[in-house]
Amino acid sequence: MELMSSGAFARASGLSRKALRLYDELGLLAPARVDPVSQYRFYEPAQLEQARLVAWLRRVGMPLAAIRAVSTLPPSRAAAELAAYWAGVEAETAVRRELAAFLIDYLSGKDTAMPDDHGTLAVRCAVRSDIGLQRADNEDSAYAGARLLAVADGMGGHAAGEMASAAVIEALRPLDTQVPAGELLNALDHAVRRADSALRDMVQANPALRGMGTTLTALLWSGSQLGLVHIGDSRAYLVRDGEVFQITQDHTLVQSLLDDGKITAEEVASHPQRLLLLRALTGDHASRPDLQLHQTHPGDRYLLCSDGLHVVVPADAITRVLLTVADPDQAAADLIALAMDGGAPDNITCIVADVEQVTAQPASAGTQV
Repeated sequence: MELMSSGAFARASGLSRKALRLYDELGLLAPARVDPVSQYRFYEPAQLEQARLVAWLRRVGMPLAAIRAVSTLPPSRAAAELAAYWAGVEAETAVRRELAAFLIDYLSGKDTAMPDDHGTLAVRCAVRSDIGLQRADNEDSAYAGARLLAVADGMGGHAAGEMASAAVIEALRPLDTQVPAGELLNALDHAVRRADSALRDMVQANPALRGMGTTLTALLWSGSQLGLVHIGDSRAYLVRDGEVFQITQDHTLVQSLLDDGKITAEEVASHPQRLLLLRALTGDHASRPDLQLHQTHPGDRYLLCSDGLHVVVPADAITRVLLTVADPDQAAADLIALAMDGGAPDNITCIVADVEQVTAQPASAGTQV
């Protein structure tokens, strides 16, 4: 059978000659023969069906890597793979449609609240912060709103730590609105990147701030979905069904040594480098935070705190307060008091938040400290 030139084959298949070269390089559609002198490509007419399939799959948006796999399968399996791919496209489109609708309403100044499938979940919270007994300044910052909770513990001295933690909280504050559940982690990640850039700009404007940084632990709600962003050694705890769980991992040297089995839990408190952070926001984009998605339920309780609490107060004492003190404000006050009783060598900040099911979610401007 007479071979077709690349130009004739391109016209017959609906592909450009440039596309044919690319598909040859990727192993999607190899020519039947390549002239060794002119390097012209020649194709068999029987390859037209394969070429048209590749063109059609590209038109529906399938990535080239997926096309390479699908185009070599028997027709029935290829159809199943295409159906699975298209189901994923439709699911992603639905999420993007929800986000677009939210952004349209948000930018138009409309109410963007969306009820949860099982009724509206509201967060009743309290925030407390204290300078402690040995510090001259409070470098902790916190925010507690209807949908966003955040604690940041700054470092750097000479007011740099206070500026760093406040800047990061300020960057997250716009999230205290109704973010679509499918975008919680993207929204948190974007806000942290924006916060890190803000720290970089501050250092560039004032070199005396070099060395500043901050931890960050924040929770963001959308319906029953909860996004968590965390970097450093502030912590988040969950109280559920009578048990207390730490849901963040400290980014500290002693935690890494403990994870590697090089020290015991009993040695952590006395380790000379127990406060050394391995990850924090410092404006250099070098450390990425942990991002997690959780399902939350009515009756859950959350505690966010700076290390001024958990370094001084034993875990069993924190657990006792969270399980026995019903009022969030009183629980936060009691936790601060325990840290003070322990000597409070650092600033202490606590947010205690209870998740409740209500008929309508109250509006809140949020509390910042």
